[in-house]
Amino acid sequence: MAELGLNEHHQNEVINYMRFARSKRGLRLKTVDSCFQDLKDSRLVEETFTIDEVSEVLNGLQAVVHSEVESELINTAYTNVLLLRQLFSQAEKWYLKLQTDISELENRELLEQVAEFEKAEFVSSSKKPIIDITKPKLVPINEGGTTELLNKEILRLQQENEKLKSRLKTIEIQAVNALDEKSKLERVLQDLQLDQENQQDLLKAQDLDDLENTVATLRSEFQKTLNDKTENQKSLEENLAAAKHDLLRVQEQLSMAEKELEKKFQQTAAYRNMKEILTKKNNQIKELRKRLAKYESED
Repeated sequence: MAELGLNEHHQNEVINYMRFARSKRGLRLKTVDSCFQDLKDSRLVEETFTIDEVSEVLNGLQAVVHSEVESELINTAYTNVLLLRQLFSQAEKWYLKLQTDISELENRELLEQVAEFEKAEFVSSSKKPIIDITKPKLVPINEGGTTELLNKEILRLQQENEKLKSRLKTIEIQAVNALDEKSKLERVLQDLQLDQENQQDLLKAQDLDDLENTVATLRSEFQKTLNDKTENQKSLEENLAAAKHDLLRVQEQLSMAEKELEKKFQQTAAYRNMKEILTKKNNQIKELRKRLAKYESED
C-alpha cells in the first residue's frame, strides 16, 4: 500500500477526505454527462444542421459545461478552505501557528504519490469483498484530546513536585545537622575558653601566693635583723626596697606571662582549627539558608 508519511490516524483522515472528494467529483462528472445527453435528446433531432446551428449548439453546450466546471472548482476551493479552517482552529487552541507551502501543491512527484495512494486505497479495494467495519468514533479535539494532554502535564508536574519536595527535605536535614554541629562546636569553644580562664586564674593565684610568701619571709627576716642588728638597719631597708622592686618586677613578669600564655593559646593548632571549623560551618549555614529561600520562592 502506498503511504503518505503520516501516522495511522491522520492517514485515515486523508482517506475520508479523498472519499468525500471522489463522491463530489463523480456527481459533477454525471452532471457534465447529463449536459451532453440533454443536448443530444433536445437538439440533435434533425439529420442535417447548418454551420450557424452547429455553432449555436456548441456555444450553448460550452456555456453549460463552463458553468458546471466553474461551480465545481469554486466549491472545491471553498471546501479546502473549510478543511484548513478546522485544522487551524484546532492548532490555535494550543497556541500553535501552522505554515503551508503553496509551491508543494504543484509538485508533480507528490501529486503522483497521492494518485498512487488513491489508486491503492479505492481502485484496488473495489475488487475486494466489502466488509462492514465499524470505525471507532474519534474523541473531539476540544474534549478528550485536551483532557489527555492536561492529565499528562499534571502528572509530569506532580512528579517534578515530588522530586523538589524530596530535595527540599534533604536540604532541610542537612541544614539541621549543620546547626547541630555548629552548636556542638560552640559548646566546645566555650569549654575551651572556660578552661583557659581557669588556668589563668590558677596561675595568678599561685604567683600571688608565692609573692605573698616572699614578702612575708622578707618582712620576718627584716624584723629579725632589725631586732638583732640595729646597725644593719640601713642595709635591711635597702633589701626591703630591693624586695619591693622584685615584687613589682615579678608582677610585671606575671602580667607579661599571662599575655604570652593567651597569645600562645590563640596560636595553638586546636584554637585555629576550631576557629576555621566555625567559619566554614557559618558559611555552609548561610549557603543552605539561601538555597532554602530559593526553593521556597519557586514553590
